[in-house]
Amino acid sequence: MASVAPAAGIPSLYTADPPIWDLLETPTSHVQDNTVDECRPFLSADIPDVQYNAHGVAHLDKPKHAAFLRKHLEKLPGAYMTADASRPWIFYWCLNGLRLLDQDVSPFREKLVDTARSMQNESGGFGGGFGQRSHLATTYALVLALALVGGDEAREVIDRRAMWKWLSSLKQADGAFQMSLDGEVDVRGAYCATVIVTLLNLPMDVWHESPAAKAGLPDLFTGLADYVRRCQTYEGGISGKPDAEAHGAYAFCALGCLAILESPSQSFTKHLDVPRLMSWLSSRQYAPEGGFSGRTNKLVDGCYSHWVGACWPLIEASLQSIPVETGPPESATSLDLYDREGLIRYILCCGQDQSRRGGMRDKPSRPSDAYHTCYVLSGLSSAQHVSVSTLMATKTSSRQAPAADIISQDFGGDSGAIGWEVFPHCPEDQVFDEQDRVSPIDPVYTIPIRERADFISYFRAKSGF
Repeated sequence: MASVAPAAGIPSLYTADPPIWDLLETPTSHVQDNTVDECRPFLSADIPDVQYNAHGVAHLDKPKHAAFLRKHLEKLPGAYMTADASRPWIFYWCLNGLRLLDQDVSPFREKLVDTARSMQNESGGFGGGFGQRSHLATTYALVLALALVGGDEAREVIDRRAMWKWLSSLKQADGAFQMSLDGEVDVRGAYCATVIVTLLNLPMDVWHESPAAKAGLPDLFTGLADYVRRCQTYEGGISGKPDAEAHGAYAFCALGCLAILESPSQSFTKHLDVPRLMSWLSSRQYAPEGGFSGRTNKLVDGCYSHWVGACWPLIEASLQSIPVETGPPESATSLDLYDREGLIRYILCCGQDQSRRGGMRDKPSRPSDAYHTCYVLSGLSSAQHVSVSTLMATKTSSRQAPAADIISQDFGGDSGAIGWEVFPHCPEDQVFDEQDRVSPIDPVYTIPIRERADFISYFRAKSGF
C-alpha cells in the first residue's frame, strides 16, 4: 500500500492502513487495497489546487456543483437516450441536489409540469417516459420532483384517484407491492408506495375491484410491515425480497417504510432485529476511507452516503423520540452511532469532482453524475444534521393515511402520529466549515423538510378526490 504524509490535524484513522487487514489475497482484496491507495491522498489533504480548511477537509464548491446539475436539466447529449426510461429520476436527482445546495428550483416548474403530464397514464402513475408503463420507482421520483418545484400547478397535475386505483392493483396478497403491473415484487415497492400514499393523502381502503380487495385485504398497508420483516437476512441487513442478499439501499427502503407506518421507536423493534441490523450497517463503514459500501466485501461508493448513511438518523431517532407536549428541544443531542466525521471527510475530500466539470462522484477514479451528486449531498445533509422523531396525539380517521409531519408545530395537534424535528449537528470538534453545510433533509422522504411539509399540508387539506 502506498504511504502518504497527512496534513497536521488529520486523525491517523483516516490516513493510516486499515485497522483490520485480511491477509488472504484475492482479486477482491487487491481492488480494496487499490481503493485505499486511491483515497488516501485526498484524505491526507495532499491534492494540489484544492482548498482545505484547518482540519484538512476540502470546502464544498456549491456554485460548481449547482452548475453541473443545471446542465442535466437542459437538452442532453444523444448518449442519454439510453436513460430515457429514467427521466423522472434525472429530474429528481437534479432538483433535489439543487435544493440541498440552497438553489431556487421554481423556474423549472412549468416545464416539469408539462413533462409530467405527458408521462402520466390514465390508469394511474407515471412511466419513465412518454408512452411507457407506469412504474412505482419512476412514480416515486416524479412525485418528489413535483414536490421540489412546488406550487399548486405541480400538485394538481397528479391524478390522485387514478393513482389510488393503480396502487391498489399493485398490492399483493402477502402485503407487498409490485413495482409495476406483472412486474417484480421487492422492498422498494413497500417504501415507494408508503411515500406516495402519505404524501398525496390517498385513502387507505383498497379499490373494491382490485385483486387485493378480492383477496380480502382491507387496506393498502395491511401486511406491509410483516413483508419488510421477512426481508431481513441472517447477516442482519435487508434484502430486496425474502432469502436474497442484504443491500444498503434496501435497508433504507425498509426503515423508511416502517417509519411511515408507525413511530420508529415502536415499528423498528417490533418488526426487525435492530441489534443485528446495526451490526451489519456498522460493517458497511470502512477505515481509512470513512465512506460506506452497499454490500459485504464491496467497495466504498459515494451514493451509499445516503442509502446506508441515512439509515443511522432513523435508528438514532427511534432511540430518542420525545412527546410533542414537551415542545421541541432547544438543541438536539446526537447518539452518533456511526462515524459522522469519517463520512463527511470522505464526501468532501473524495466525493467531489474538483475539476471544471463539478458534481459529486462514487470515488476519485469515477466520473461525477447526477445520481451520485444527489445522493452524496443527501448523505452529507444527514451527517450534518440530527433528526428527532416526535410522538403526537392521533386524531385522524383509521381510514386515512398516517401522517409523518416533519415540522410538527406547522400542523398542530391534529396532524397525526409522527412528527420530525431536524437540527444542525454542531459538535465542538466540527471538521467542516459552516459555509459547507447543506440544507436539512427529511430523514424519510429524502427531500428538504420545507418542501415535504408544504406538499403534505396541501393534500391533507383536501377532502376526497
